[in-house]
Amino acid sequence: MKYLIESRNPLVKELFLLAKKVAPSLSTVLILGESGTGKEVLAKYIHFSSKRKGPFVAVNCAAIPEDLLEAELFGFEKGAFTVAVKSKPGKFELAEGGTIFLDEIGDLSPKLQAKLLRVLQERQVERLGSERPVKINVRILAATNKDLEKEVKEGRFREDLFFRLNVIPIKLPPLRERKEDIPLLAEFFVKKICAREGIPEKRLHPDTLKMLTEYSWPGNIRELENLIERALL
Repeated sequence: MKYLIESRNPLVKELFLLAKKVAPSLSTVLILGESGTGKEVLAKYIHFSSKRKGPFVAVNCAAIPEDLLEAELFGFEKGAFTVAVKSKPGKFELAEGGTIFLDEIGDLSPKLQAKLLRVLQERQVERLGSERPVKINVRILAATNKDLEKEVKEGRFREDLFFRLNVIPIKLPPLRERKEDIPLLAEFFVKKICAREGIPEKRLHPDTLKMLTEYSWPGNIRELENLIERALL
C-alpha cells in the first residue's frame, strides 16, 4: 500500500487524505472506479488505518452465484438446505469487530439488495433457516466499476440502498489520468515481485519508463503489475 500514499497526482493525494480522515469512523464508504484501479487496496488502506481490531473480509459479489452468495454473506443453520449438514456463520459474522468489503456490489440481485439494505439499517443479520437475528459490529466498505446512479435510474439498483452506501464516495481515477504515478508504481512492483520471487533486484531503463508512460493502460494498475511480473519472470 506504500505506493498509494506516495502518489504524485494531486487528485489521488486528496483522495487518500480523505480516506485517512474517514478511516477511524464507522461510516460506509463507496469506492468507485474502473476495474484494476486499486479499489480493494484502498479498502484495505481504510481498514488498516482505522482502530478496528477485527479482520478484513473481502467478498466479490460478482464471482459467486446468487444462490450461494446469500449463504456466503449471511450464513446458514443446519438443515437450511439439502447439503447444510452443520451450521456456518456468514461473512458478516466473520468480520465481527472489523471490516467487510463488498466488491462489485453493483452486480447484486434485487433480492440480495433488499437483504443488504436491512443489514445496513438494523445492523443485524439472519442466517438462512433461522429467525433469530444476530447483532453485528462491522464496518461496511463497498466498491463497483458501474455507474450506480445510472443503474438506479434504469431500475437495476435500489435507490434507498444506493443512498445508504453512498455516505462517503471515493472515485479512483484510471491510470491513464494519473500517468505521473506510472514510474512510481512500476518501480514499486519491480521491488515487490523481485523480493517475492527471489530475483536479484532490477532497475527500469529510462526508455522503458517512457514507453510505460505513453501507453493508455485499459487494464489500469492491475495490467501494469501483470506486465512487470511477466517481464521479470
